[in-house]
Amino acid sequence: MSDTYVIIHGAWHTGAEMEAVAKHMRESGHVVHCPTLAGNRPEDDRSTMGLNDAIESAVRFIEEKDLRKVRLVGHSYGGMVISGVADRIADRLERLVYVNAFVPLDGQCLNDLVPPHYVELFDSIAAQNNNAVMLPFPVWREAFINDADLALAQSSYAKLNPHPYHTFIDPISLKQPLAQLNIGKSYLNCQQDIALPHGLPWHPRLSERLGLFRLVECAGSHETWFSNPPRLAQAIIEAGRD
Repeated sequence: MSDTYVIIHGAWHTGAEMEAVAKHMRESGHVVHCPTLAGNRPEDDRSTMGLNDAIESAVRFIEEKDLRKVRLVGHSYGGMVISGVADRIADRLERLVYVNAFVPLDGQCLNDLVPPHYVELFDSIAAQNNNAVMLPFPVWREAFINDADLALAQSSYAKLNPHPYHTFIDPISLKQPLAQLNIGKSYLNCQQDIALPHGLPWHPRLSERLGLFRLVECAGSHETWFSNPPRLAQAIIEAGRD
């Protein structure tokens, strides 16, 4: 059976970095879209674009293509975006799939959900870069793609782009808690992901906010998108199916 997926990338990424996983999902018979959010396109003004811009761009993508029964997948920062999309167009969605992704409460921003040392790092970088943030390579290498060799860590890092900091500090507005949404919800936890420290984990700290949800786990780092696309594709399909 063919299902329709829309994959929402994380910070520093574009839809292009999701394509390796999408390719394997398409080979399994599914329709997969990988849009690039407002704020991460080459022409975007990263000094001004915020979370609402990103959410609206994802909503427009789904509406303009008239997609329905969508399995909406969000990675990392993309969890903030899919939460906002679901709040606005839940009638077009079949299931939300959070892939080591943030699950906010109404009024929270992404920086509310990360350790203080990340906030200090992001504040410092944004202040020096016209309100855009990039991960330093050592953080990427050790905490984000710890299951890859150095060559892959370097080549994948070269594909990243500066990210608009407003998307990290803008609070989200949700009409109701995500747990009350009457659509399917899944949380996919890559077990070697230490982008957030295990003392402040993705799962179950954030996943339990979804209320009733399906848990799928697989081996891999935060960036299994690069290090093992076939396995991540399989896990997303497991998380997204009826």
